[in-house]
Amino acid sequence: MAIKKELLNILACPKCKGDIRLSKDENFLVCDNCKLLYEIREDIPIMLIDEAKKVESTEEF
Repeated sequence: MAIKKELLNILACPKCKGDIRLSKDENFLVCDNCKLLYEIREDIPIMLIDEAKKVESTEEF
């Protein structure tokens, strides 16, 4: 079961409070502003800044 669109519409990046989007492979929530990836485990987004993965560019996700 994937993340529902309604949930995506209300979630925000915990660091900058900006918009997030679902990655192409649907394994992460992506904040383009902070360049952070929040992992989705067992259909639950892990929205902890300390557990987010920092990337150089979010374009590939």
